[in-house]
Amino acid sequence: MRTKRDMARQIAEKTALTQAQASEVIQLALEAIVDAVADDGRLELRNFGVFEVKTRAPRKARDPRTGETMDVPARRVVAFRPGRAFEARIGRAAAGRAGARPGAGRGGVPGRSRTA
Repeated sequence: MRTKRDMARQIAEKTALTQAQASEVIQLALEAIVDAVADDGRLELRNFGVFEVKTRAPRKARDPRTGETMDVPARRVVAFRPGRAFEARIGRAAAGRAGARPGAGRGGVPGRSRTA
């Protein structure tokens, strides 16, 4: 897992910014994303993805302690839908990790041929 500090370090290494400056740029970018989604309900970043506010419908739920049925009101949530480039990159990364384990990602048993 990476953190904002790790990202700032990576950006600082690739640019003329200090780690503190890179951290500030990251924070400003995150604040701009939150502001845009809060104000407009949608933010599209080409080749990255779309942040969008969606409304979850009200529903019935059950209290796990008492078993009592209760009403959960409608609420607004932020959804993220990755763009094509993002999806492709994640797919390649997952395929690379799956290929590291024998039999992973092939749907078969290691060492056995499907044609036999």
